[in-house]
Amino acid sequence: MEGSDLRQWDELIPDALGLIFNNLSFQEVLTVVPRVCKSWGKAVAGPYCWQEIDIEEWSNHSEPENIHQMLRMLIMRSAGSLRKLCVSGLLDDNVFSFIAENAHSLHTLKLPRSGIGNSVVEQVAGKLCTITFLDLSYCGKIGARGLEAIGKNCKSLAGLRRNMHPLDLDGKISQNDEALAIAATMPKLKHLEMAYLLIDTTSALEIICNCPELEFLDLRGCWDVKLDDKYLKEKFHKLKVLGPHVLDHYERRDWEDCSDYSDSFYDYESLDGIWDDDERMEGLELRFYQEFDDDSGFGWPPSP
Repeated sequence: MEGSDLRQWDELIPDALGLIFNNLSFQEVLTVVPRVCKSWGKAVAGPYCWQEIDIEEWSNHSEPENIHQMLRMLIMRSAGSLRKLCVSGLLDDNVFSFIAENAHSLHTLKLPRSGIGNSVVEQVAGKLCTITFLDLSYCGKIGARGLEAIGKNCKSLAGLRRNMHPLDLDGKISQNDEALAIAATMPKLKHLEMAYLLIDTTSALEIICNCPELEFLDLRGCWDVKLDDKYLKEKFHKLKVLGPHVLDHYERRDWEDCSDYSDSFYDYESLDGIWDDDERMEGLELRFYQEFDDDSGFGWPPSP
């Protein structure tokens, strides 16, 4: 406006623009914002928009190679200022190592449904020491060794998701070793989700007794765990335990926020009807990738 002291949007400093753009969707930040003006394109190309990277929804229906390329590009843009990373279906150990190399400021790391294993976790856990919240749900190749490495190196870890799906447990007899690794190495946990893990009462009590700051424990589907409610209320009055048995009429509002995956966790059949439609998903991805054209400076695939 003529004569106004208010600065134009395109004159805002990049870090202010980054805070604003963080309220937009991932697709909008990469495909729409850069085309508005040069200053906005510069802000998106810099670290200001990528201190928090959440591509979990996009990665749920993308090819692993595209996920890995996109992840490398965005982490490079964060320029060491990455605080939060959410991505699903990570299959490449080298990409996980790349994340760890750039995790100097990382506090929240969510890697559900990833195929990384114990060995790479043990190798890089020392570089994840700033993490306070970790999601390793549905990561079937990670076990007690990986969890122990995380616990020994991530001393400030206050939240852990280790939910599993019953179909992912074929052939496993027990996961008590995972529960014991958590109990022995993660004393500062306040929030722990371990739905459908194959653990028993003794292992659950080890966690409760060795994690004195624990406020929430999700044991849905841990059928072999039998806890005495009276004992818990007397000895651990701050602790809320969900499960093992959650009745059909259980009020959803009591647990809907405890996991990002509650809906998909209980509705796999309906999801199958969506993800099996290969033509539909390929069309969506094609339209998305076409947005990354040469004119915007964000070509696809990203340069190595």
